[in-house]
Amino acid sequence: MDLHLNDKRALITGASRGLGYATARLLALEGAAVAINARNPEKLETAAAAIRAATSAKAIALPGDVTDPALPASLVARTVDEFGGLDILITNAGGPPTGSFESFDDAAWQRAIESSFTSHVRLIRAALPHLRQSSAASVLTITSISVKQPIANLILSNTVRAATAALTKSLSQELGREGIRFNSILPGLTETERLTTLMNEQATRSGHTLEEEAKLRAANIPLGRIGIPEEFANAAVFLVSPAASYINGVMLQVDGGSYAGLF
Repeated sequence: MDLHLNDKRALITGASRGLGYATARLLALEGAAVAINARNPEKLETAAAAIRAATSAKAIALPGDVTDPALPASLVARTVDEFGGLDILITNAGGPPTGSFESFDDAAWQRAIESSFTSHVRLIRAALPHLRQSSAASVLTITSISVKQPIANLILSNTVRAATAALTKSLSQELGREGIRFNSILPGLTETERLTTLMNEQATRSGHTLEEEAKLRAANIPLGRIGIPEEFANAAVFLVSPAASYINGVMLQVDGGSYAGLF
């Protein structure tokens, strides 16, 4: 199936590893030029170099912390300067720390909001003038299955990521008539460094080994296993591509069927 991504121009944040990196790599394999962002310059350039080595596409590294209020506009401007425009924006940020409601003060809540909500707002705001000039404009926010099914000990993520899902759905209604599509993916358990960190923390609390904790989590997934980033990327790249041109306002679970609800 031709996804019609050849020569499309994409900006992906949180893309030096995990879900963001897998998505950027697959976009490049499909012929898109990709600008990737993450906080660590060395890891980010290594990721960009790996994408360039594996594909014939252009891949550039734009380091920086998306919680810096000035950075989102800078990322968009540098991407447009490099590629001559922007067709695809994928907003992704690291998840807030684990903990119960009473373990977080106002400062912790504000940091979570800046990382997992406001960064999406600023990136989308900066990208809109350029997306309006694209014939295949698409925005994908990466949130979490916790938007639909809260996860124990992740009060910050459960709450703040839901705001990003609501933003995405609202913008799909507000800007759909301008030809700009907005969708979100709600990933479930996927083999990333964040999941390993979360499982290590739970294993310490429960007295399990990391392997035992992974088996316990996989047992609750109908497919019987934890996903891999490439499986997430397959869904993400399709959603942002022109091949998905009539898909707008979708909150898509990529979770192996672990979400038990109907809607």
